[in-house]
Amino acid sequence: MGVQVKICGITSTAAADVAVRAGADFAGLILQPTSHRYLGLEQAAAVARHLRGRIRVVAVVVDPTDEFAASVAQAIAPDYLQFHGRETPARVSELSARFGIAAIKAFGVAEAADLANVAAYDDVAEMYLFDAKPPPNATASGGHGVAFDWQVLAGRRMARPWLLAGGLNPENVARAILISGAPGVDAASGVESAPGVKDPVLAAAFVDAARNAQYAGARA
Repeated sequence: MGVQVKICGITSTAAADVAVRAGADFAGLILQPTSHRYLGLEQAAAVARHLRGRIRVVAVVVDPTDEFAASVAQAIAPDYLQFHGRETPARVSELSARFGIAAIKAFGVAEAADLANVAAYDDVAEMYLFDAKPPPNATASGGHGVAFDWQVLAGRRMARPWLLAGGLNPENVARAILISGAPGVDAASGVESAPGVKDPVLAAAFVDAARNAQYAGARA
């Protein structure tokens, strides 16, 4: 299987079409109100219906309550729940099992020590996502367009497939894959012409660069 690509922060059916036409594997809908790419449940449900059967839909949540998780599962019926907060392995397992939705667990990374707890989720998450830790004064847990040192992940064996996120764009994604060994990548701001506006040219270039990263390495 080639490199998997997720385009996150889809805010409209037009942006959804950009992700599909670019050939992405996943489309992320962010349900965290502090995000610049936040979608309310009704909007997210409409976008999810538009995407159903065309791409795998990921609902991004941050420390959801039981009630909110139930609302997301019912209204959106995503293929994946991406837990982007401080959810414990037990909490991820509980919500994933309750709603029958596969889990992606996100980790904020700045240094190798931030990976110490990953293995605790091996039995409860279908996939991992490694994102740059937010700046100290940030109010949102992701989507800052900031990269971390990809060498932190180089040579590491993971029990689950994983996605690399944080500041990725068409220009740097191949290098990020070659350095980190990432089997998948995730972009939001890096494929936008303006905040929340997905650009079809950038999205297509991002997917192409990610899928052809090994050739970029051969040319280097």
